[in-house]
Amino acid sequence: MAANAHNDNSTSDEPMVFIIIGKAYERDGDEEGIDIHVMLSAPDDDTAVREALNALSEEGFLEADLDQIGTLTEVPEDEPHASAYRGALEGEVAIIRFA
Repeated sequence: MAANAHNDNSTSDEPMVFIIIGKAYERDGDEEGIDIHVMLSAPDDDTAVREALNALSEEGFLEADLDQIGTLTEVPEDEPHASAYRGALEGEVAIIRFA
């Protein structure tokens, strides 16, 4: 799975699928957090971050530290990323938790 920095000069007709990597926290004072990957389609990285934070909030996370953002240049073959990619193409925001 390759992730490249977003290029605002991109003219591709294919939707951009972003992957955002970080850590999310469900409780105040939770120092451990949960490692997460968020996959979604968005027109630009600002929108992707905003939609990812909204989805995390809807799932009950109080806070998130988003460390990396990139666009996927290949279709992932391994689960759970392959399913999340297909969901992102259909307009879903997929949150993958690593417990």
